[in-house]
Amino acid sequence: MKIDLEDTIAAISTPIGSGGIGIVRLSGDKSVEILDKIFRTASGKKAAELASHTITYGKIISHKKTVDEVLVSFMKAPKTYTRQDVVEINCHGGVQAVNSVLRACLDAGARLAEPGEFTKRAFLNGRIDLLQAEAVSEIISSKTENAKRAALSKLGGRLSGKIKELREQILSAEAAVEAAIEYPEHDDEIVTRLSARQTAGTVLEGVRELISRADFGRIIQNGINCVIMGRPNVGKSSFLNYILDEERAIVTDIPGTTRDVLSESVSIEGIPLNITDTAGIRQTGDVIEKIGVDRSFEYGENADIIFMMIDGSEKLTEDDFRILDFIKNRRAIIIINKSDKKSEVEPEELEAYAEKENIITVSIKQNHCVEDIFRRLKAMFLGGEIEIDDSACVIGERTLESLKKAEISLMNVIDTVDSGFPEDFISMDFTDAYAALGEITGETLEEDVIDKIFSEFCLGK
Repeated sequence: MKIDLEDTIAAISTPIGSGGIGIVRLSGDKSVEILDKIFRTASGKKAAELASHTITYGKIISHKKTVDEVLVSFMKAPKTYTRQDVVEINCHGGVQAVNSVLRACLDAGARLAEPGEFTKRAFLNGRIDLLQAEAVSEIISSKTENAKRAALSKLGGRLSGKIKELREQILSAEAAVEAAIEYPEHDDEIVTRLSARQTAGTVLEGVRELISRADFGRIIQNGINCVIMGRPNVGKSSFLNYILDEERAIVTDIPGTTRDVLSESVSIEGIPLNITDTAGIRQTGDVIEKIGVDRSFEYGENADIIFMMIDGSEKLTEDDFRILDFIKNRRAIIIINKSDKKSEVEPEELEAYAEKENIITVSIKQNHCVEDIFRRLKAMFLGGEIEIDDSACVIGERTLESLKKAEISLMNVIDTVDSGFPEDFISMDFTDAYAALGEITGETLEEDVIDKIFSEFCLGK
């Protein structure tokens, strides 16, 4: 997305469809000039006479016809989202009304904005960095309150500040190494090398702390991928219905009712869960049922966690052991269901396949101890703590990749010092680490990568 900052752009910034209001946004040096062509105030004032950061009532006129009655917000640069002159036209909602106002803006000289172009202008004009720009998109796509709070923290610059701090430490250390290379007669080589190693270790610790938060951020933003597995008629569908608090899955006494996967998303105490109920796993000659069984294992392969359900009122079967063997080296919670009946399965029998605390006895039918499953789930993923403080941020895949590149470069600094290699190599590794961290905030990232990031934004943002 190659953009011209000299253009004045326009786009609809609210969802298309029925609604009370719709907003058309303009940004660029000619925003007021374009507004003057199409806006008639009730007082007769010209657009250029409007005070900044005020709202004015009037009408949008195009081809000598009234398009809509509107409220116009005018914000003069640089105190705007894009640091350019910005106009927001609040018109009536609905497809026809909003599109008509947008068309009037385009006819008057504006260019239709590319996806994410408003936020890209904010980035290019130095109002926000790339992390903060990504946070805008994360706020829009937040599924839970916790996800929104984490995105707001990133938008506020907390993660950017941490990256900046790490880069400044690297820069100071690299400057000392460069000075030693340039003026060796004034250098205490041992002190310089030890100082470089110490800085690399300190920054490496900070980088690894951020890397460790990546799973947490992914869970908060996208949810935990949970798969329910078990042989037929052990209560899988009943468990799904309990989680969703609705009769989503068919529940009968007939084994094999579920032949394909059922997937739903739900938030439990701020944690988004992507739940998949799979077909009952058993030996079968039914071709369709066998496909469902194969898919059950495929989904289990890609799950963040498996809920393996066992009928506690029956002795363990060959099918149970087949699933137990599958989950043995995976993250799983074993649920012994039907505790309201006489028990035929003891938790101790299953400790070879899962940790003791990950084996939970419940009765889905009577809602007995079912909440223990979710308490254990929170403990496994979030240490039992789901409240997010203001320092929490989502570490996305792009950021994680750059952090890992910085980690390797910092480890190379330490290895270089320990191996006694020349200081030139130390400087090179510091430079690579500095550049890798700069990619996160957009300071050293290639233009085509930046273009791709903003192209994935919604239109009008």
